[in-house]
Amino acid sequence: MRSSRLRRRATPPVRFPSALAALAGLAAVAAAAACAPVDEEPAAGGSPSATACEPGALPTLEEGVLTIGTDAPAYPPWFVDDDPANGEGYESAVAYAVAERLGYSADQVAWTTVAFNTAIAPGPKPFDFDINQFSITEERREAVDFSSSYYDVRQAVITMEGTSIEDAASIADLADARLGAQVGTTSYQAVTELIQPNEEPSVFNNNDDARLALENGEVDGIVVDVPTAFYMTGAQLDGGVVVGQLPPIEGAAEQFGLVLDLGSPLTDCVTAAVDGLREDGTLAELERQWLAEAAGAPELS
Repeated sequence: MRSSRLRRRATPPVRFPSALAALAGLAAVAAAAACAPVDEEPAAGGSPSATACEPGALPTLEEGVLTIGTDAPAYPPWFVDDDPANGEGYESAVAYAVAERLGYSADQVAWTTVAFNTAIAPGPKPFDFDINQFSITEERREAVDFSSSYYDVRQAVITMEGTSIEDAASIADLADARLGAQVGTTSYQAVTELIQPNEEPSVFNNNDDARLALENGEVDGIVVDVPTAFYMTGAQLDGGVVVGQLPPIEGAAEQFGLVLDLGSPLTDCVTAAVDGLREDGTLAELERQWLAEAAGAPELS
């Protein structure tokens, strides 16, 4: 990240010819100090100033460029054709909308590949922000910053036609099922906290591996977020079934946020951009465009 140093030039001492003049000088200094503007620290969590978020001039990793990270492969409906840079898919569209709010045109955006677990691990980041269905959790906040939520999400169970859980109507109906999920995700957390707290589910490096295990009969079902569930069962799995969506973990709404380096100077500006997109209806419009099916999953209680 770029940094700059201000060099202060030494000022020669002022000499007064008499004690009276010295007192007069001190009075003048005091008066000037009283009238000078005071630099105040912004309140924690307050809105960033217009100067701090000057369009296209943020303290990004590379001057004049906004570097955005995501994992590979990049799955629909979040991305299309495994190409985050094409602006298609919900998260790609959100990323470019945030960039525009920050003053960066599409040709000033650079994408970089970062594995899911690497992005939320402690340490410096190779991106300005990362977008990859990261659920905001207090545990993760110890290692990274999050923007405000750009999507409120639920987890869902999917299976194949003819399995023992195809017609499951409740969480209790899944108690004896062989379930799996991607490592380090809230999908995995949903299995261990909501469905089978005393069992160890199958763990996969990514959703492609989980899907293949489901197709091969290695597991009865897998847990993914609801939009991914509809994409998998509609476009990837021949005979795939959305069993239903799970209640929120710990009763709280699960939210996706953009990930930034811990203490990033961009966090407030990126959050303000996301908030603006929510307030002007952009996020809702993008949800209708890319995630319309997600509203149709039955509830598992």
